[in-house]
Amino acid sequence: MVAPDGALAGVAQHRTTPPEVMTGVAAVTSALPPASSVLACSSAGGGLRLAVVGQERLVSAEAGHRVALSAGAKVVHVSAGPLSNVYALRASDPDVVLLVGGTDGGDEKVLLHNAACLGRARVTVPVVLAGNKSAQPEALSLLAGRTVVATDNVLPDVGELAPDPARAAIREVFLAHVIGGKGLSRGRRFRDLVRTVTPDAVLSGVATLAAQEEGAVLVVDVGGATTDVYSAVSTADDTPATTVALPPDRRTVEGDIGMRVSAPGVVAEAITERLLAQDTPLAAKSAHRNENVDFVPATDDEREADLEIARLAATLAIRRHLRMVGRLGPTGATVLVLSGGVFRHAQSLAELEKNLRADLGPVLRNARVVVDRDGRLGPAGLLAQAGHDTTAAALLAALR
Repeated sequence: MVAPDGALAGVAQHRTTPPEVMTGVAAVTSALPPASSVLACSSAGGGLRLAVVGQERLVSAEAGHRVALSAGAKVVHVSAGPLSNVYALRASDPDVVLLVGGTDGGDEKVLLHNAACLGRARVTVPVVLAGNKSAQPEALSLLAGRTVVATDNVLPDVGELAPDPARAAIREVFLAHVIGGKGLSRGRRFRDLVRTVTPDAVLSGVATLAAQEEGAVLVVDVGGATTDVYSAVSTADDTPATTVALPPDRRTVEGDIGMRVSAPGVVAEAITERLLAQDTPLAAKSAHRNENVDFVPATDDEREADLEIARLAATLAIRRHLRMVGRLGPTGATVLVLSGGVFRHAQSLAELEKNLRADLGPVLRNARVVVDRDGRLGPAGLLAQAGHDTTAAALLAALR
């Protein structure tokens, strides 16, 4: 709970309560003082699964992929060029299809071909159309009978990425068709409360924090099955104009890196990247966590093992993030924010911070390391999206 001046007035938590998630929501709100309004974000029901259909792998499809990630979606399929069938797309079971292709006034052929293919195939999930504006009227006619939200082109000109309209459209579709269609709640109350998908809210919080910093903000959120990395920069990106420019706020999702289900993947890649020895005892510990996803460490040895897995997950996920988005400004990150229960409940993170700095080198050379112990980034993002920028910034003061 957040006061108007940004002070944290209360924190409560409750497990998700399917099939009626409002039971858990009611438990949380009743544990806090009365509020004048409630803002909510959600990744219940598996979050937002998004497929990208683009024109060229290195240009429009890549632009769509980056927009989808920044919108808080889990990208489950990416195709480039003319579609011959939609079997692979259907098999990925998306909630939304992002259809992109061509710069404004440029080539229309592939976008129209793909729109016709999706129309003939009777793809039932909503489509966000964010390609060549000149081709959109015809594309809409080819998609007649489908749920389509048309918006501005994600790639209006060569090298110019414009993610915000498509992100807003994806958010609109998520709220109108995904949250309401997953059977999470019987009435409309939950649907009316939710403003966005959770990673989108966190990314807005990261951008709000970056606006108060002189350099770049890096956030790593280590979960049981996945690890999310967010970054936001306040410096101009030096990406060459011949490629797809990067948005200032970015997100990547590593579905094979996590504390429980994905723990063996963490250890396997850490061995490959020479962060661990081949005969590491952490292999057996990670396998145990994979087989017992509700495992809670009860000894100092097991707690240390959890922190070591978390450190490796953070290192590997950040390395992948940087390979995709490039460097974080000229001097690396100004602040690294650690998020996730393993960090919040740790008694000491001194050794972990030391090892992270050694593993990640220059990107953390000038960074301070903080823990988002109260989960402030998501609420701050919700407040910022609702127009309460001053309150959102004040809420994040504890991370500065």
